[in-house]
Amino acid sequence: MSYIDTIAKIVSERTGCDVEAVKPESTFSDLGIDSLDTVELLMNLEDEIGVEIELDEKVETIDDLDKFIQKKVENA
Repeated sequence: MSYIDTIAKIVSERTGCDVEAVKPESTFSDLGIDSLDTVELLMNLEDEIGVEIELDEKVETIDDLDKFIQKKVENA
C-alpha cells in the first residue's frame, strides 16, 4: 500500500503547495520543508495512518518516506 497521496495531502496542508506538485521524486527541500516541518509532518502522518513513525534512517524524497512508512506498517 502506498501512502504517497496521504503524504502529499499533508505536505500540501503544511506548505500551501498544490497536492499535484508533490511528486514521489520531490525532495523535502524542494518543497520548502525543513527539519522542524518534517517532525510535524511525521506527527500528522502518525495520526492519519495510526502507526508510530520514528525516523531512524535518512529519507530525502517523498518516495523514500513512503517506502519507509510501508516498512513500518508491515512490521507493526
